[in-house]
Order: sequence, then structure tokens, then C-alpha cells
Amino acid sequence: MAAQLKYIISHTQLPEQSVKNTVQLLNEDCTIPFISRYRKERTGNLDEVQIGEIVKYKEQFEVLEKRKNAILKALEAQDVLTPQLKQNIVAAPDLFTLEDIYLPYKKSRKTKAEKARQNGLESLAKIIMSQNTIDIESIAFKYVKNNVTSVEDALEGARHIIAEWINERTDIRNSIRYQLERFAIISTNAVTTKIKDEEAQKFRDYFDWEENLSRIPSHRLLAILRAEKEGFIRIKVEIDDDRALDKIERRFIKSNNACATHIEIAAKDAYKRLLLPSLSNEALQVAKEKADESAIEVFAKNLKQLLLGAPLGEKRVLAIDPGFRTGCKVVCLDAQGGLLYNETIYPHPPKNDSVGAIKKISSLTDAYKIEAIAIGNGTASRETEALIRKVHFKNDVQVFVVSEAGASIYSASKIAREEFPNYDVTVRGAVSIGRRLQDPLAELVKIDAKSIGVGQYQHDVDQTKLQKQLDLVVENCVNAVGVNINTASKSLLGYVSGIGPKLAENIINYRNENGVFLSREDIKKVPRLGGKAFEQGAAFLRIKAAKNPLDDSAVHPESYGIVEKMAKDLGKSVQDLIGNKALLQKLNLKNYCTDSVGLLTLEDIVKELEKPGLDIRQQAKVFTFNQNIKTINDLREGQLLPGIVNNITNFGCFVDVGIKESGLIHISNLSDTFVKDVNEHVHLHQQIIVKVLEVDVPRKRIQLKLHK
Repeated sequence: MAAQLKYIISHTQLPEQSVKNTVQLLNEDCTIPFISRYRKERTGNLDEVQIGEIVKYKEQFEVLEKRKNAILKALEAQDVLTPQLKQNIVAAPDLFTLEDIYLPYKKSRKTKAEKARQNGLESLAKIIMSQNTIDIESIAFKYVKNNVTSVEDALEGARHIIAEWINERTDIRNSIRYQLERFAIISTNAVTTKIKDEEAQKFRDYFDWEENLSRIPSHRLLAILRAEKEGFIRIKVEIDDDRALDKIERRFIKSNNACATHIEIAAKDAYKRLLLPSLSNEALQVAKEKADESAIEVFAKNLKQLLLGAPLGEKRVLAIDPGFRTGCKVVCLDAQGGLLYNETIYPHPPKNDSVGAIKKISSLTDAYKIEAIAIGNGTASRETEALIRKVHFKNDVQVFVVSEAGASIYSASKIAREEFPNYDVTVRGAVSIGRRLQDPLAELVKIDAKSIGVGQYQHDVDQTKLQKQLDLVVENCVNAVGVNINTASKSLLGYVSGIGPKLAENIINYRNENGVFLSREDIKKVPRLGGKAFEQGAAFLRIKAAKNPLDDSAVHPESYGIVEKMAKDLGKSVQDLIGNKALLQKLNLKNYCTDSVGLLTLEDIVKELEKPGLDIRQQAKVFTFNQNIKTINDLREGQLLPGIVNNITNFGCFVDVGIKESGLIHISNLSDTFVKDVNEHVHLHQQIIVKVLEVDVPRKRIQLKLHK
């Protein structure tokens, strides 16, 4: 435990007691949302990001320890584990150091050095390394026998052994590592046979590229690696060979005789054949891991903003999945997202039945008392939006254009088939578009986050790390908003702290068999939902119109007694406290502190009582694109256009201006001053005004500037 704490603290710089208590809570199977919200006294008020860092380095430490134990067992089996070697392994601070220590003991019999040893040349290698003889060839002659057919064979074999010794020296490896870390240059060259491929053109900037590896931005490195993977370029990672070799030779060559010459040859061989290939790959791997972390962070930020996007709320919605030849699929949803009706209209070519489509939309809007219309932003979106704006509605109906990224993934998924077994994928896709307007979070949790399309090279990064981070983002968002247990889907409930997919299914089954939950106490009746799961999840599960008003709040059931005492001290009921800021301000919170509940928790309770169940998300707003811009050919330099931020990267953000192609605001065009973080200037789905700087129609690229 002490070693683990030291490791985590060294990487996070968080207070020891906070780390210690957080690790204890994690070992007790507490979730990050629960710890950050309801155990602030124990963690010292760490937020979910800081707790996430503790989880990350806790897992890293466990991987390191597992590898150490495996190596110790392997060395014991070889009967080579000395007390000093064991001490070095136990003290290794990272995997690279650990593998360097283990390197001499995991030789393959196929190496040149091992073959030379089998030919009895190790003692000759030792003589050369001692550099005490002038006539090394005469000594080498004694080793000419069996498989060693000449003096040169003997000397070459000895040099192979020396090269391996040099390669295994930790100080040498660290010296090369340092040079790669500081001075490595990554360069690219095009594969000439593929330069003219159409797919290669998007990588043409990297056909002849050179940059310091330590300074290359995440997106550029991932692009270069993708280009290499697809066979369009070749990559090299290089340092100053003469400088690196000089450092190696100065550590070994202590004489001016023939032995020194052989050591010099062996050093060059070790560097070119063993050290540089291995350590340059390692340097590229480290750079790739950093690039992955950066890209995953971008994706996570985007996903969080998307999931916490403004919901319209419980309104009756008519949703349209637009199309030309196959028509526009129309569905009507009730305020809870239930499917009431579906039909297909054909207002666009080739049928062009716009009159019939307008009549149908008008009659459906009246019949189902529709309050808002959601139009998917894919093919035929602009034409469908223009059609809808020609409809004369009797009541005020808001019209929204909704991102349909991933809707097709959902419509063909097992979740969609379970929800709508009697409908085809087109109906399911339209339902998803409508529900996204009502509540983006509740609908998007049903889709694999990687399919939502708000990432940066998400298919090129470590998929396990990406999935873990995205799951964490979804979990944090779901629990930050809270879930209505009586209406939530199995997918949504599965992300609630302490619940998971199996208990979510049990909750749905219980709800179907017994009706709605009337109180949080009823949650304990769900099969296999024990005390731990209730502790972790109850406060994130809300029950509307419950007898106890606290059941529809973020106040944890373990704190109900505190609230009841507050009400009693004020001579009021708990209901009287709800929303009564003036009354709550009369409380002296210090009177309610205990060994386990401090001011941090009490302040949270009071904030929640002031505005119980408050949705942290903003409300959805109607947005209208420039109706004169239909395609990229309509764009002109200098135009000012309304747009919506639809993706954020480290190098800028992409903006939907109402056409098929999104425009890019490069980070340098977000402000007239230096921009460190794109997220400080824009957020996902933000409605902004942009200026068109450049339009490249052949490459379908649009350069924009944020207009203040």
C-alpha cells in the first residue's frame, strides 16, 4: 500500500491523505461519481477528474507490479535471481527500466551473440574488452576450431557478444533514450508507387515531412502514422549518429590498440543493429501514447459537451429522417419519446410530392399536438427544412436540425431491435433523431460513443484506453444529471453509479411487473440489488412526485435524517424547506457536522434543497442557417454566416454552416491573440458567426474565422 501511494502521489501531486482515502474507497468498489459527490470529506473535495487520475495511476502501478512478479518468477526458474537483482527489480520505477534490467536474462537462442557463445567465443570477447593485448589476432587464432573457420570468424563472433553487452547496458540505453527524447527527428517519404492514388491525396502534406518528434502535435503524428499504415509513406526516427556513437565509444574504449578497433566496430554494430531500431521504436511508441492521450482527451471533452447538450424536455415531437429517392421517414413521439405514428413522405426528387408532404406534416402536427419538429442533418436536410418552413402551423411549433451521427448504428443495434421489434431501421433511426432533441443524453448512451463522430483520429488510438475513458465520461454525465428510474431505458440505467447492465435489466423487469417505483426504499426490492449498489446508486436515481420530496433530489438517503433534523429545528416540514432559500439561510450548518459529515456535504445538501433536481443542462434553442447557402459552390470569401460547432480538435474546430462539408476554424483563427486551448473559446453545439476565409472546392475544404 505504501509503495502504491508513493507511486500515485508522485504522478498526481495530490495530498497523501486524499489519495490514501480515495484508494480505500476504490478498493471498497465505490464509483468515481459517488466518491466525488458524496465522500468529499474523505477525499479532501477531490473532483471526478482528480479521482480519475488516481484510478489511472493505481491501475498503472498494478500493471507494473504484475510484470515485476512475473519477471521475478522467471528469474527464480532460471536460478539467477540474486538479492541485488531482486532489489533492482522491486525498485524499478517504470516498465522501461524494468525491461532493461530483465533484458540480459531473456536472450533468444537465435541471436548472433548466442551463436558465438555456443562456439566458445565469450572468453575472447572478454579479452578484447580488457584491452590489455596488442596482438589480438594471435589470441583469436586459438579459437579457430569446429564451426569457427577463421580468425576473422572468431573476432566477428566476439564482436557480436560485445555488441550485445553494449546493448544491455542500462546507462547506454538511457543515454540513447535521452537523445531520442530531446533531439529525435521524425521524417517521412512518399511511397512513389502510391503517390497518385486518390486516397493518398489527403496525406500529401506528409509526402516529404520532417519535424522534431518531441514537438509534433498529436493530430499530425496520428495522421502520419495512419498514412504509413495505409502504405502511402515511410517513417524514420533519427538522431545524430556520430554524437550517439561518440558517447558509447567514450564509455568503453580506454586504449589505442587493435582491441579498441574491434570495440569500435562492435559499438557501431550495437548502435545500428540493436540500440537504435529498438529505442527509436520505443520513442515512437511513447510519442504515440502521448498523442493517443491527447486525442482521447479531445474526444472525451467533445463527448461530455455532446451528452450534456441542451434538451428540449418532455415535449411532443415530430421527427424526420430526410432522404431523396427513398423519401423522408416521419415519426410522431409522445412527450416521453414513445412512438405514436410513422409514415414516409416524398417531397423531393424524383417524386416531388411537396404539396402532399406539406399537407401530411400539417395534419400530423394537429392530430398529435406536436410542439417541436426535429430534422436529421444528413442528406436532403436543408431541402426538408425549407419545406417545413412553408407549412402554416395552427400553433407555435419550433423547428430544429438535429445531428444524426450514429443514428444508423443505433437503428441496426440489438438495443433498437429490442425497443422496436416490429419496425424497420428507417423508423428506428427517425425515432432516435426525435429523442435526441427531447433528451440527448438519454438517447446517445445507446450508441457506441466512437460512432457519434466527435473525435480526432479515434480509430487510430489505443481502443481499450479510448473505450475506458469514454465509458467514464458517459458515467459521469449520466450521474451528474440524474436518472428518472420510472422512465429511463436499460441503457441509461446501466451507467448509473453502482448499477451496471445486469441490475439495470432487473430494474426494468421489476418496473414492468410491479409498476412504477413510489420511493427510493422501493429500489431495495429489486432482485440482486444489495446494500452496496443502493448506497452507490440511490442518490442518482430520481422519483418524480414521490411522497418524500427528497426522493426527487440529489440528497443521498443516508443524509435524509440530517435534512429532517434541519426541518425540525426550524419548526417546519421537509417539504417547507424545498426551494425556500430564505429559510435555509437561517441554518447554522456547523450544528449538523458529525464525524462523517462535514461542511462540504452540508453545503451541497443546502444547494440541492434550494433547487432540487435542477437540470444542469441549458435549454434547447432554435437555430437557422443562411437559407441562400445550399452547397460549397455558394460560399464566397468574406461572407459572414451562422454556424454550429460540430467537432473540436487540438488544432481548431469544425463548423456546420448548413451544407454537406464542415468548415474549419484553425486555432490561429479563433482569436487575434494566442490560443492555448480551443475549448476556452468555443464549445460543442455552440451557435456562432463565422467569416469565410478560403474555399477549396476540388478538395472540399473550407477555412473559416470566428467572427466576434
